[in-house]
Amino acid sequence: MALPPPINITDNAAARIMALLEKRGKPSAGIKVGVRSGGCSGLSYTIEYADEIEKFDEVVSYPNKEQEDFKVIIDPKAVMYLIGTDMDYVKEKMK
Repeated sequence: MALPPPINITDNAAARIMALLEKRGKPSAGIKVGVRSGGCSGLSYTIEYADEIEKFDEVVSYPNKEQEDFKVIIDPKAVMYLIGTDMDYVKEKMK
C-alpha cells in the first residue's frame, strides 16, 4: 500500500504552477517547497524554482492532463510541517 503524498495540490494551484514553470524560460526540475523561521507560528513557507533534486529531497510527481507531469520537491526539513496540507491558488483584489 502506497502512502499518500505529503501535500495535496488543488487544480487551481496545479494550473498556476504549470504557468509559472512555462513562463520561467528555462528547464526546471519543478518547484521546491520549504520552511524558514518567521511568520505567526514561528515558521513561514517558501516556494521557489528548483534546478535540481537534491539527495534527501522528497519528490512528488503530479499528473497533469493537458501537459507533462510536474514535480513538487519538498525540502527534507519541511516534510513534517507539510504532511496533510493543501496547496491552493486564489487571486483576490486585495492580495
